[in-house]
Amino acid sequence: MRRILQRIPRCSCCCGFATCSNYVSEGISHSLKPQAGTDSGKQVLQNNTCPSMPRVRLHIQDRHVVLDNGILQVTLSKPGGIVTGIRYNGIDNLLEFRNKETNRGYWDLNWSAPGGKGIFDVIEGTHFRVVVENEEQIELSFLRFWDSSLEGKYIPLNIDKRFIMLRGSSGFYSYAIYEHLQEWPAFCLDQTRFTFKLRKEKFRYMAIADNRQRHMPLPEDRMTGKGQPLDYPEAVLLVNPMDPELQGEVDDKYQYSCENKDLRVHGWICYAPPVGFWVITPSDEFRSGGPIKQNLSSHVGPTSLAMFLSRHYAGKYMVTSVGPNEPWKKVFGPVFIYLNSAVSGDDPLWLWEDAKIKMMGEVRSWPYSFPASEDFQKSEQRGSVCGRLLVLDRYVSKDYIPANGAYVGLAPPGDIGSWQTECKDYQFWTKSDEEGYFSIPHVRTGNYNLYAWVPGFIGDFRYDTAVTITSGNNIEMGDLVYEPPRDGPTLWEIGIPDRSAAEFYIPDPYPMYLNKLFVNHPERFRQYGLWSRYTELYPNEDLVYTIGVSDYRKDWFFAHIVRKTGDTYQGTTWQIKFKLDKLDQSSNYKLRVAIASATLAELQVRVNDPNTNRPLFTTGLIGRDNAIARHGIHGLYWLYHVNIPATKLIEGENTIFLKQPRCTSPFQGFMYDYIRLEGPPSS
Repeated sequence: MRRILQRIPRCSCCCGFATCSNYVSEGISHSLKPQAGTDSGKQVLQNNTCPSMPRVRLHIQDRHVVLDNGILQVTLSKPGGIVTGIRYNGIDNLLEFRNKETNRGYWDLNWSAPGGKGIFDVIEGTHFRVVVENEEQIELSFLRFWDSSLEGKYIPLNIDKRFIMLRGSSGFYSYAIYEHLQEWPAFCLDQTRFTFKLRKEKFRYMAIADNRQRHMPLPEDRMTGKGQPLDYPEAVLLVNPMDPELQGEVDDKYQYSCENKDLRVHGWICYAPPVGFWVITPSDEFRSGGPIKQNLSSHVGPTSLAMFLSRHYAGKYMVTSVGPNEPWKKVFGPVFIYLNSAVSGDDPLWLWEDAKIKMMGEVRSWPYSFPASEDFQKSEQRGSVCGRLLVLDRYVSKDYIPANGAYVGLAPPGDIGSWQTECKDYQFWTKSDEEGYFSIPHVRTGNYNLYAWVPGFIGDFRYDTAVTITSGNNIEMGDLVYEPPRDGPTLWEIGIPDRSAAEFYIPDPYPMYLNKLFVNHPERFRQYGLWSRYTELYPNEDLVYTIGVSDYRKDWFFAHIVRKTGDTYQGTTWQIKFKLDKLDQSSNYKLRVAIASATLAELQVRVNDPNTNRPLFTTGLIGRDNAIARHGIHGLYWLYHVNIPATKLIEGENTIFLKQPRCTSPFQGFMYDYIRLEGPPSS
């Protein structure tokens, strides 16, 4: 980023800032960055502006309102609150002006009445008002009220969409307040997000991570005659794209999914003129499902999404269900839409580097001080929690083990592990350091449980006593001890307990179904069609894994999937072969099975006899992650503990049979996280 920043001269008005309105056209347009000798930190980012920068202006028209701070102009429909235009750096509209106004920049949701059909709704306000208007800031409200006359047509929520523009800021903010009153009917909310459709002839390069960015197809390339639909509508083979370099590749929006913890900034780059459009999400507190819940990011359109709630990689377990006598309110956002630009001749890809820098500044500035709604708690209204997490597993160490890299979070009170499907309220997560110390700042007031899980150990931790956060309070938890499930010593294990199947064997993709981005990539599991390779590798007999001989990195297929035989599918049974030199007839053995994803599947466990009518253990039908089809490598986490009586085992060679019998779809199956056999307890 150093190269571009050096091209931007210092403001001549003695304000001490590196950029100001005098130089917006000279290079990248940033939020103001203080030079030496000026104030620094959060207050500067949020409140201090160059006095020579134009003040923020509001132009109210008959059917639109325009926000203008001299760097960009944002046009919104009135009273709908749809973003219809973004003018920046000589481009009249960054959004796809060929689309209807309601299909450019909008908040939307998918909902249903209990037991009813799903309804897609682009949220349009019915009441417009100016909340804040001064030289430094403008905040607008676009509110849609609900009453009984709208039952069945609109979700029973009052929805208040807010838009904020600050002086000297190269972008704008948006957040929304959803409120359900106690006397209103029940509803189910499947998804809600903030969507942008950009100009397709300008924004062709997408970036969502340092190693996940590329030149993208046009939307026409996916249409009949240019694209061939594959096993599901989202996946299309590019047969005759406008850019011949893309011919033979697969395009699928799910290949660009990200975990919440990594979904901080993503967007698009226009080469001529060099302009970047970025969605920055500075906090996960309003996103559901915890830090490793996966969501969509950007994809062909060009489309960029700020996802707040979705069923992706979780299914029905991630639906917000609000009852008929249940008051509910939640603030989604704010998110920041950031625009940057470079001088012609500079490498446009540096715009991504600048966007990352801007994102880090927004994260440091959280929670923002400027949103006007009282429902968005400011820093002084919040509290914090700190402590240390230790692990006690006497079969690993007699001493306490620092929980290095543990995910530690506050989420609404619930069962152990309930945070991964909690989707009504707020969650706050951090990672512990190598000594197990953690700190969770800026927590909204309320009652929570403290949850955690530790890579390298199975199961979930929950601190049973509720944690009550009050304004300005810092709670010191002290040392907390997690004792993971354990009955006896490890006889053998397969995989790494990290809630992912990424360590297992992931085959090469079909050459005719490549996405070149993921060739020799750490996330090679995002290639299309990998599930079908199982039938090629095991056309007649299923996978057999021999303890002490096989290597899970080469010999354990990443997904326990069905086998295709002609036009039908059949269930599959995997075998784990192992030797017991000595059998303790007086005790039980324990099989631990951690599952990283399940899709309409059933795991049946049998020992030494695959033909018994009743399995020793069955999960029953579980899971709706669809992570196999959506290249997710994990969905929801499931952990099972199977007692194996010694009478089922023999001294010498033994076999555990893992059967998945459900077989009406090519995507039914599991992705395992980790499997372990424990011997009887030892003194």
